[in-house]
Amino acid sequence: MLPGVFAATKKNGEIYYRGNINYKGKHISLGSFATEKECGKSYQEAKKIIDNKSITLLNFQSQIKSLSFEKIISLINFRDNGIYIKNPIYLQKNYFLYYLNQNTILKFDNDDLFYYSSHKIQSRGGHLFVNDYGMQYNILGRYNIIPYSVKGKDYKFANGDDTDYRYSNIILINKYHGVSAENKNGKRRYLAKIHLNGDFIIGRYSTEAKAAIAYNKAVDLCKSRGMKKKFPTNFVTDMSPREYANVYTDIKISSHIYKFFRNKNFRD
Repeated sequence: MLPGVFAATKKNGEIYYRGNINYKGKHISLGSFATEKECGKSYQEAKKIIDNKSITLLNFQSQIKSLSFEKIISLINFRDNGIYIKNPIYLQKNYFLYYLNQNTILKFDNDDLFYYSSHKIQSRGGHLFVNDYGMQYNILGRYNIIPYSVKGKDYKFANGDDTDYRYSNIILINKYHGVSAENKNGKRRYLAKIHLNGDFIIGRYSTEAKAAIAYNKAVDLCKSRGMKKKFPTNFVTDMSPREYANVYTDIKISSHIYKFFRNKNFRD
């Protein structure tokens, strides 16, 4: 058997080969392969990365062919920084790089290293998410950015780099569903809107939290009138339950929304 290669058997009796290498006291799996030759080649490539610092994140593509992309990043990071991380992470001085693929490299603060060392980032439809306890979570939630937020409208990247997820680079503009800030006559107000057959203005309010509660009240009205559309609702942490209830009771929402239901002008 070639160095670093071990034969294994599938449940159906088929033989396959697993590659392994030991480095700095760490036993590292290189993956599974259909042939002994391919598996042996992956071992030789892993050894080449470990022994040759001229192989870097910038030039490995021309020399490494059998190892998976993620394993290449892990091995280069282990060699250079002395820490083995299963996910495709490369440590920098005050932050780390997460290689989503060969063309997309994300930046994160070291505070997130433990989390992303054990949670694999995936991409679908332009959204980045991780699986946690059997659920999928958008990584924007770690910045208190609500689902369905729009980049540029609800949040933005300070340096314009939308691959830079360091906390200092994320600017939260709107943290509640249906709420946006506006400046009128030198005064800052918060506009609450809800989408029915079109956008309906719920009202303008003195604080973001009050606008969020007004939006929730409008959602409750829609549900009470039989509308089956699923609206996201706001979780307001700035108030105690009693304060929330008092504001909810007193706050006014636009009469146009009531007229909308009186006219039975909506579709489920």
